[in-house]
Amino acid sequence: MKLKRVMVGALALVLSLTACSCAFDEAVNSDLGTKVDPQDIQTETGIHLRDKELLYSQYDNTEIVTMYLTVSSGNEGEGTNHTWDEINTYSAYDYDRMGVDRYKVAGLLQVGDENGLIPGELGYGQVAPNCTVQIRGQSSSRNPQKNYKISIKDNKGDWRGQTTIALNKHQGDGLRFRNKLAFDLLSGVDELMGLRTTFVRLYVKDTTKGDNAKFQDYGIYTQVEQLNKTALKAHGLDNRGHLYKVNFCEFYEYEDIIVLKDDPRYDLKKFEEVLEIKGDDDHTKLIQMLKKVNDYSTPIEDILEEQFDLENIAYWMAFNLIVGNVDTQSRNFYLYSPQNVDRWYILPWDMDGMLRRTEYKLVGREDYEAWESGISNYWGNVLFQRCLKSEVFRKALDDAMLDLKNTLTEEYVNSYVQTYAELLKPYVYRGRDLTYAPLTRTEYDKVVKGINAEIADNYTRYQESLKKPMPFYIGKPQKTESGYTVEWDSSFDFNGEDVTYTFELARDYRFTNPIVKQTDLMIPTASFDKLPKGQYFMRVTSKNESGETQYAFDYYRLELGKVYGTKCFYVDKDGAVAEDIYVEN
Repeated sequence: MKLKRVMVGALALVLSLTACSCAFDEAVNSDLGTKVDPQDIQTETGIHLRDKELLYSQYDNTEIVTMYLTVSSGNEGEGTNHTWDEINTYSAYDYDRMGVDRYKVAGLLQVGDENGLIPGELGYGQVAPNCTVQIRGQSSSRNPQKNYKISIKDNKGDWRGQTTIALNKHQGDGLRFRNKLAFDLLSGVDELMGLRTTFVRLYVKDTTKGDNAKFQDYGIYTQVEQLNKTALKAHGLDNRGHLYKVNFCEFYEYEDIIVLKDDPRYDLKKFEEVLEIKGDDDHTKLIQMLKKVNDYSTPIEDILEEQFDLENIAYWMAFNLIVGNVDTQSRNFYLYSPQNVDRWYILPWDMDGMLRRTEYKLVGREDYEAWESGISNYWGNVLFQRCLKSEVFRKALDDAMLDLKNTLTEEYVNSYVQTYAELLKPYVYRGRDLTYAPLTRTEYDKVVKGINAEIADNYTRYQESLKKPMPFYIGKPQKTESGYTVEWDSSFDFNGEDVTYTFELARDYRFTNPIVKQTDLMIPTASFDKLPKGQYFMRVTSKNESGETQYAFDYYRLELGKVYGTKCFYVDKDGAVAEDIYVEN
């Protein structure tokens, strides 16, 4: 990786010198139809994005910035006529059920240190509100400790060039520094874009309860640079381009949802359930890209060459695989495309789920196993599945994995982990954060010590996943004259080996006494007799000729994790079947 950085720097220097030539400018601009940013490097495989390293050298990674937030009930016009209790009571799901926008309060954000405010910093000398405050996040919004989105008003200043301050509590992260660790590690990966992060200690004065309020210690947060037009410009990207936050997109066409603004079917709420619009809202290029991804008559290698950057996708997937950042199959990243350029890039986002297995084992949680381990985690996504079926892409992914394995050495990772653990642990185990700490102090130390072992294990899991058949979905049992028939998708094997299936049916999800067990099935279907009224569980496992096995994508959700490969359904008194649907609440 360090050698690559030297080579990239040398190439960038050559290009910057050559750029003085009008012939070079005309050739490049003619090819791309737009001016090339100095941060972009043209190669035979496309345009690679390169971050601005200077952005990460301006501030100390180990600093804890102190922020003082005074909240008050504002006015109806701004939508800030609410209380701090209301802000901290409702989750994103509550707002969806109520059919209203997220409540806000007026706020005065001031930056200083533990001794008070600092002259020249945001909010110094101000007494009137300079921002609005609301919760941020989706599933995390159900936690007692909320994440906050603080929007600085126009002409009220900024903090380090940012006017949207995202403060993340990461209540479910026992270490409380995983997201920052991820972005700090990314800053050393030339092939991927990162974001600036800072630890913040937040104090809140709630005047919605009265004027005699005092500042209360809300503990440690991680401030992450909001990925918006301001951030694009700061990182040398096109702030006029297309930017979408991926809320849940598996790269299908979504023909009735992802449509142009003037289409009668256009529904902004439904659109943003798939992709949240953060940039140019002319969706023509997006629709064209999704159509091409779903055109199986065009080889994926051609689509990668014309619509994406092979390096970008390979390194993004490799980084998530090697740090075990599982919840990235269809969300928790951004799609970016500069104006007048057809290529799309993946930008990383929300990585506090990485390196979790040691912690999950300590707290008895069953997650990040089975198909979530290795490349099978991405098999349910149209784009990623097509990429993984390509030998060209798998070679690029393998090279990226090896490169990252050699970059994320134990010494390098520990330089961050040990520093952050010593810095944050005293804060984690006091005040509000202690109340909701997932780990004991002893467990905290065990997780810290296990970080590097997890990285090595994730690389091994990646290699092993290439040998396994891929996961698949189980269909709904269909009633027949004699009983039921159920089908499932075929399981793909990279080595072309034959795959057989085992089907099990039981009353309990542990399958201790299966009602039906059929093994060595050659086709993806099973039949069984009529069932009396009640709840049932079925499980399907695939196995290739080498004996490697894989569960179905389906899982049964328990409080402490997943029962993999298992689908729950109910039979009524007439024999009709209803599937169990897991709903977030």
